Amino acid sequence: MTAQRILARKEGAVGWLVFNNPERRNAVSLDMWEAIPRVLDDFGADPAIRAVVLTGAGDKAFVSGADISQFESERSSAAAVARYDEIGSRAQSRLQSFEKPVIAMIRGYCLGGGLNIAALCDLRIAADDARFGIPAARMGLGYRASSMKKLIDIVGAAFAREIMITARQFSATEALQMGLVHKVVPVAELERATREYCDMIAANAPLTMRAAKRIIGELCKAAYDAAACDAWVNECFASDDYAEGRKAFMEKRKPVFKGR
Repeated sequence: MTAQRILARKEGAVGWLVFNNPERRNAVSLDMWEAIPRVLDDFGADPAIRAVVLTGAGDKAFVSGADISQFESERSSAAAVARYDEIGSRAQSRLQSFEKPVIAMIRGYCLGGGLNIAALCDLRIAADDARFGIPAARMGLGYRASSMKKLIDIVGAAFAREIMITARQFSATEALQMGLVHKVVPVAELERATREYCDMIAANAPLTMRAAKRIIGELCKAAYDAAACDAWVNECFASDDYAEGRKAFMEKRKPVFKGR
């Protein structure tokens, strides 16, 4: 099962989903978001597949975020943002609810939407050249409450604040210290370490693992004011700063934000 920029293959008990947009450091485009649920559905329906690995093509990035070059055409109006977010949310929801173990094999950049994709995986194994961050504050865009909650569940509120407010990039060592990744290995050992985890998982009882994922997910649920969070995010997308952030990105310059 393949799409133009999403590649999928099966190797024994492991399904591989590859973000294949290396010329843009595997930034996720709208068609890639659309393809993800189809690939996961295929892996989920195949009883031979016991684990799924997400990774990026090439040696520069896992996923460097959303393909911002599409924002002018795909996210420049409220209606366009709503459509884009619905497609992206569907893919992320499918990943979060996927009942087989999912591993993110991370090399290079893992930024913005890429970090959110990795956070939706059960395990994150990183090469020592990996770089993590959420640069939303440099673009003037809002970061959804569901994604923020997942980040907080993993690293806690204190580190989540540092990630979001500084918008800086973190090294693999820093990511390990804050609990963002489970294991860091040299680049040359990344695939071997990931395959070792897949072998361990494939030998385990599928129903036990499924039950564990379901129970852990249930225990992590917490209520929050979703409507208020959506309003604050939409305020960002409706702002002059968001328009300036998009324009500055396309013009390859630093944005000048005015807080309105």
